[in-house]
Amino acid sequence: MPHFKLFVLPGDGIGPEVMAEVEKIAAWLTREGIVHFDIERGLVGGAAYDVHKTAISDADMARAQAADAVLLAAVGGPKWDAVPYEVRPEAGLLRLRKDMQLFANLRPAICYPALADASSLKRDLVDGLDLMIVRELTGGVYFGEPKQIIDLGNGQRRAIDTQVYDTYEIERIGRIAFELARKRRNKVTSSDKRNVMKSGVLWDDTIRALHAREYKDVELEHQLADALGMQLVRRPKQFDVIVTDNLFGDMLSDVASMLTGSLGMLPSASLGEKGAGSDTRKALYEPVHGSAPDIAGKGIANPIAMIGSFGMALRYSFNLSELADRVEKAISDVLGKGLRTVDIAGGAKETLSTSQMGDAILSALQAGV
Repeated sequence: MPHFKLFVLPGDGIGPEVMAEVEKIAAWLTREGIVHFDIERGLVGGAAYDVHKTAISDADMARAQAADAVLLAAVGGPKWDAVPYEVRPEAGLLRLRKDMQLFANLRPAICYPALADASSLKRDLVDGLDLMIVRELTGGVYFGEPKQIIDLGNGQRRAIDTQVYDTYEIERIGRIAFELARKRRNKVTSSDKRNVMKSGVLWDDTIRALHAREYKDVELEHQLADALGMQLVRRPKQFDVIVTDNLFGDMLSDVASMLTGSLGMLPSASLGEKGAGSDTRKALYEPVHGSAPDIAGKGIANPIAMIGSFGMALRYSFNLSELADRVEKAISDVLGKGLRTVDIAGGAKETLSTSQMGDAILSALQAGV
């Protein structure tokens, strides 16, 4: 039986509620002797600030570095709006990404047939949708320097954010996208703003050169980021793998998320480089949704994105693709039976609580053994 060290960061808001449903599944897998998880728990975000006055402690950062994979649920909330910028809840997530060198963010957008009517688009546009957005995560405008606000005097201020990319950063995210496409429908769409941004020119040049040098077997197309946003809501099923920078990936993945009907449905993975002579890599898995403080503690949050994130960990960190497929099938089977949480209720007369949805998915997983 394989053994893995899993570091769990429930975080804030609905985070502890949805994380509990993943821990149910991990505990069952361990009891059944399918795979053994040694689980450690830590604090991140506002929960960490309340205890340590920082968004993640050095000790928990060290545990994250030592784990085979990290699961994070959500950070933030109005309770911490007034804390200093450097220790705001989101700073814990940014530190994890930076210190673990998690440069590749994978955000799938999958529309289960049973939920096609929950999308804001017509059923025929989204039914069967399965695309992957690959977002560069540690470069670009979010990390570029200088980043500052300057007092110009006379009541005027100037804000500066810097978009910076080096060739190697673009190449390594490109390789992730091309390798994923080879296992899917063999098509990559590269997106930038080369018409107005020098970083976009370098992005486009680098992706084209990488494709010609190493991935000629993969279909490659290019779309400007604004045009791609339009195409996502016009004809989303034309896409397979979309690769783009940090800023555009942030925005486009949120657009893609609503094609599926709810942010509560979407998992994500953030991956680092493979170790020297190894197939393992640092990785963080988290749902796309936020901490949803308005419903925290009510037991009505949708745990599917968190469970889906665990499924991605099974696939990308633990090399258990068959088990990941079973988790995804369990989710699909539950939805196919008409079981819903409130965010995806549609016309359903009854909805499940967070724990009831977790139990239903676990039961479907058990039935498939």
